[in-house]
Amino acid sequence: MLGLDMKKNRRLLLLLSPSVLLLGLLGSPALAQKQHGDGVHTSSHARRAADAPNISLKGPPNLPPDASHNLDPSLASFSIETAFFEAYVGNMSSPNLLTRHLLDNLKERTGVPAEVRIGGITADSTYWNASQDIGLFNFIDDKGALHNTTVGPGFWKSMKLLPEGTKVTLNLNLEDLDYRLAFEVAKSAVEGMSSEQLVGLEIGNEPDHYHGFTPRNYSEIWGTWAKNLTSTLGLKRPFFQVAATVEDPLWPYNAAGAASQLGCVSALAAGANRDGVVASCSEHSYQYSVCDPVRTAVATLPNLVNHTRLAMFLDLWQPRVRSIRQQLGSHSFVNGEYNSVSCSGKDGVSNTFGQALWLLDTTLYAASINISRMYIHQGGPLALQSRTQLNHGGLSFYNLWYPVQNLNGPVKVFPSYYAYLFITEAIGKSKSVQIANLYPGRQSNGSSITTALGDVSAGQLVAYGLWDNGGPLKDEFPSKLALLNLQIFNKTQDIVRPRASIDISAFIKTPGQQIRIRRLQAPGADVKEGSETTWVGQSYASGLASGDIREEISTNPLVTVQASEAALVSLIQP
Repeated sequence: MLGLDMKKNRRLLLLLSPSVLLLGLLGSPALAQKQHGDGVHTSSHARRAADAPNISLKGPPNLPPDASHNLDPSLASFSIETAFFEAYVGNMSSPNLLTRHLLDNLKERTGVPAEVRIGGITADSTYWNASQDIGLFNFIDDKGALHNTTVGPGFWKSMKLLPEGTKVTLNLNLEDLDYRLAFEVAKSAVEGMSSEQLVGLEIGNEPDHYHGFTPRNYSEIWGTWAKNLTSTLGLKRPFFQVAATVEDPLWPYNAAGAASQLGCVSALAAGANRDGVVASCSEHSYQYSVCDPVRTAVATLPNLVNHTRLAMFLDLWQPRVRSIRQQLGSHSFVNGEYNSVSCSGKDGVSNTFGQALWLLDTTLYAASINISRMYIHQGGPLALQSRTQLNHGGLSFYNLWYPVQNLNGPVKVFPSYYAYLFITEAIGKSKSVQIANLYPGRQSNGSSITTALGDVSAGQLVAYGLWDNGGPLKDEFPSKLALLNLQIFNKTQDIVRPRASIDISAFIKTPGQQIRIRRLQAPGADVKEGSETTWVGQSYASGLASGDIREEISTNPLVTVQASEAALVSLIQP
């Protein structure tokens, strides 16, 4: 199996330091830590930039009719590229402690681990080798290009390195169109993992990018494989996640070709679930790309960190989300792989605090339109994914941390990781939290309000309410508010940092009651270091919290949020 020939149709190659993938070396999680204040020091003559406009959130304070379903505690989850899985978690003899600490931090806040999807492009060139004495082997040629991946019995043992209770969805190889190859990996996974851990299988990654699949011929093959795997392996029914497609939905929804575009809805309509095997549907999203020079030019920080662009992008999926929830149930639509910029991100964009703000807004907005879980993708550049792509080698710029040293940098935590701390703390341990976008809010058709329709901040200010029906305020008042100021402020700017005030009076039950404010901060949107980023005043650059907690207790309903900052406001009862 190790000498499998390269596929003739589409082969995904990876340029990487071979020692990283072949040995899965454990990098030291000890990183330099640097404390900082709320902003940056500017000279006494620094000019002042225009602030984002002050806004007042409008009531009524009770749970709005367009609020989400109860949020999944694992809303903030992960997709890890198959070929990189052991680079992330390590193996039984050399576990990666940084990864474990970072995942444990999230579980501590919700009581439930983030879910993990093991898959991506390399899943379509991953094979089983029962006699392999190491868990994962990547066949890399002398030019550093990865041709295929084989996994052995030790691979499933590495699943024990994930936090206890972690649910795993495994992506199988469809592109080879060889059922036996997919069956061998699936059988070994079922035998190697507990039924509590392995909760689902996907067949194929982004099949809308190969074989010219139509909904009909894809569903015929996919449905047959899923039925046979279910019966042969004795899987519970339903057990499969369908689609895993990546092309954005066509707009408008009635455009020519929209109904025949391969995705969750069209696959079900074509009979993918004819044997009752589909438990959920997954589609992927990348808002920007560096797969070619044209798209690279628009993958900029100001374009990324803007709520209007972000919401308009995610709104494309709303009709599909509604359809799938009606057919399969409330929590049946997930985004199984997403990130900011496809083809492994962009330096100076995807590895910045700006992306942390984008990640926070993306996840909260997706939750508000009933996408059940969001699996942020972690991996590395794959050559021939695009012959004109920007990136080659190392790990991806959009990763939340580097678990091992690689061509793009040392072991480190990036600012984006802190967004997941914010999200998990916002949800907490309750199973009855619902979310709604309060500002800029929604149009009558469910789409986000844009600048032209009344968003005076032009996509710079965002507010979400979170109601906990199991808490003391129930659905009468929100228990928490998430306030985001996406106005770009860079550390390198010699200006007074702009700020905006958000009046939350309409959502406070008792005038003069206390509120608690916790902030997600960095010296600027352009910051690339996790050591310069803080959540509630603490750094997680080593994987563990460092520094004193800094939070504010106030009775002032006017909450000030700096440019490139976010605040989680808890409404504390007197």
